[in-house]
Amino acid sequence: MYAPPPETTTEVFTRLPDELRRDGHPSEWRDGQPGAQPPHSLLEGPSFDRDGNLWCVDIAFGRVFRITPGGEWHVVADYHGEPNGLKIHRDGRIFVADYRHGIVTVDPDTGKVTPVLERVRLERLKAVNDLVFDSAGNLYFTDQGLTGWQDPTGRVFRLRPDGRVDCLVDNVPSPNGLVLSLAEDALYVAVTRANAVWRLPFLADGTVAKVGTFIQMSGGGGPDGLALDEAGNLAVAHIGIGSVWLFSAQGEPIRRIRSSAGRHTTNMAYGGPERRDLYITESETGTILKARLDTPGRLMFSHTGAP
Repeated sequence: MYAPPPETTTEVFTRLPDELRRDGHPSEWRDGQPGAQPPHSLLEGPSFDRDGNLWCVDIAFGRVFRITPGGEWHVVADYHGEPNGLKIHRDGRIFVADYRHGIVTVDPDTGKVTPVLERVRLERLKAVNDLVFDSAGNLYFTDQGLTGWQDPTGRVFRLRPDGRVDCLVDNVPSPNGLVLSLAEDALYVAVTRANAVWRLPFLADGTVAKVGTFIQMSGGGGPDGLALDEAGNLAVAHIGIGSVWLFSAQGEPIRRIRSSAGRHTTNMAYGGPERRDLYITESETGTILKARLDTPGRLMFSHTGAP
């Protein structure tokens, strides 16, 4: 349908140190997933704090890492959980979508994990995947579990600052990464098992209508994490293909960012000088990749206003 876009290659920013790799250790999350998973870790959820540290998680072994601008790894939390998506609040709290425990916070100084949302209207969540803040502090998150075309009941929720929870859609075959449009009048959701990115337009009252497929992909394992830049271009991590695709605000492919390591490109975050470096978690090799881009990433909620 479209001509192949120009390509950008990545470089290795840093690699999970050997002493932090857990090859051969049992992992309930890893062993319960369909298909082979990396034995040493599964890196996900990259996000930058105001000091330039890159935070990410290891779903398979319940760890939260802080990586310095120089590439040094520190274990902030090591707990009986399955952390996946990670975003930072304006006040510095680390919010995590935990596959086992729901939405939790992690204290950046002590590593203490505190539950925030374990169930909605007395019902347990399936297993949450990723999350993102809007400019007003509303937290949007995906509840994926093991949904797919065999069970298209994945959900997307909004947790308001006052504690109210809204279910926006409940018919998604594996909702994964998500990001708001520039005007925050729509939510983009990676629908992994449908190999697509859906667009959820907001009505004036905050509900959604006319939900549709924004981008249809093919091959690999489907889209995973999403990110947005200042021009409204959408970055999509395509797991199994070893690439991040950059689509215009109109949904046309404009660049392919190809992994220089493995094919398990799970998620990404803009950082570095002027937010023009895209940092990508590549889980097959346990590596953080980096690519220089022309347009800065959109400023995250963590970096707006007073902390």
